[in-house]
Amino acid sequence: MGKEHRSGFVAVAGRPNVGKSTLLNAILAQDILPVSPKPQTTRVRQLAILTTSSAQAIFVDTPGIHRPRNRLGKYMNSVASHALEDADVVLCVFEVHQAPKVGDRLVAEAILQRAPKTATIAALNKMDLVRPERLQSNWNAFLALLPAAHPIGVSATREDNLDLLTQEIVDRLPKGPQYYSDSEITDAHERDIAADLIRSAALALLRDEVPHSLAVMVDEYTERGQRGAYIAATLYVERDSQKGIVIGKRGSMLREIGKQGRKSIEQMSGRKIYLDLRVKVWPGWRDDVKALRQLGYG
Repeated sequence: MGKEHRSGFVAVAGRPNVGKSTLLNAILAQDILPVSPKPQTTRVRQLAILTTSSAQAIFVDTPGIHRPRNRLGKYMNSVASHALEDADVVLCVFEVHQAPKVGDRLVAEAILQRAPKTATIAALNKMDLVRPERLQSNWNAFLALLPAAHPIGVSATREDNLDLLTQEIVDRLPKGPQYYSDSEITDAHERDIAADLIRSAALALLRDEVPHSLAVMVDEYTERGQRGAYIAATLYVERDSQKGIVIGKRGSMLREIGKQGRKSIEQMSGRKIYLDLRVKVWPGWRDDVKALRQLGYG
């Protein structure tokens, strides 16, 4: 690569449900990261790779930093903390249409503790939703949390200032080689992305008492040549009552989850998908070390 080529890792931090994954999908112009209206959609670290002629920014999408209530929550915070420590640049995402919350302060504290000397950019997201009379006060309140951060107002859904944000990130990367090929946009396998997209579809459809207790494991991922691929997956919940909600009356909810999940996977993979879902109860899996490992958390 040329002497001026830049490359490095960008840790994307923020409290749950501020739009980190949506923002990265918009920057890459492809939906490879799971999104939903429910918090804590992202549970594991996943790379999103942006390659240009002069730079390669390797975004590390992390779980939302929060006060953990179980082993799963502690694992998620640990993933985010390690990403901050290893980053060349930190991209902190805030929701500028509302004043800072307790979770935003937790995120700022984590950055100041784990990456105090790392170049930090504050992406003040959801500019399309902020009331004009609240913009300046909210803006100042977030900058007070991270005084050294460079602020940029963006909208992931409307794609406001994404080119500016990308350029500011690239300008702060160190000079270095290209680590991934031009065609690679993530380090995750399609099997893992499919599990995340199925769970994302479920989170968007289910009631509030189920999402945090839901996990998805892909049991089979078989290529069928020109006919596409066959995927069999199990949705795990912690209680029998949750199982009934996920299945729905005469299987209506599970069919809708399958429909939405299949659509997302087909958009991601660019081919026909045959999706077979089932639901099982795994009591207390969020505090079970063995279960967490089998489900890919830790």
